[in-house]
Amino acid sequence: MLLWIVIIFLGYQLYDSLIGPVEFNKKKEARYAKVIEKLKDIQAAELAYQSLNGKFTGSFDSLVRFVDTAKFAITARRDSSYADVEKNRAYGIDEGYFIETVVVDTLGFRAVKDSLYGGTDRYKTMMNVPDTDQKFDLQAGTIVKNDTEYSVFEAKVSKDVVLQGMDKDLIVQEKQVVSVDGVNGPFIKVGSMDEINTSGNWPKIYDTPGLQQ
Repeated sequence: MLLWIVIIFLGYQLYDSLIGPVEFNKKKEARYAKVIEKLKDIQAAELAYQSLNGKFTGSFDSLVRFVDTAKFAITARRDSSYADVEKNRAYGIDEGYFIETVVVDTLGFRAVKDSLYGGTDRYKTMMNVPDTDQKFDLQAGTIVKNDTEYSVFEAKVSKDVVLQGMDKDLIVQEKQVVSVDGVNGPFIKVGSMDEINTSGNWPKIYDTPGLQQ
């Protein structure tokens, strides 16, 4: 009887060691997908903010107010030309030499929130880490490269927060991941405070539409 108990226990341990990581990865990928969608919304808002203000912001309040009120100019570019008066005068002719130029016409304006978020208001909750009571850490500042100052930003959340309640040993392993197919390091993040980078640290599979529902 004792032998059977030992066999069943060892069998369960073996099963758990094989199935445990598989179930962990399924739950992890589902949670990561939700978090990454939020980070993509933050990334889109920051890039729009920077394009109109010349810098990034470290304040979610400022970012939400910006999306609420800002508008993109809708423009059209067309080629044009005009007479090169000085050159024509130098050669004693009325016309003959022209200066080529590009004219940018403003056709109208479109709200940033409509352009980026399809008219939804999900940007108002982009600071909230899904299925937790935590918020993303958002920072902005400047760095100097080759004597030129660049504006940078970073939004991130610890994997400990995202994977809360799951196997602690597997979480420790996940925080040490360095792989082209994984989310590297202890954080899920977009942007960087140390380099000129506005991308996320997740693999391309998370950019596939409909990866997780």
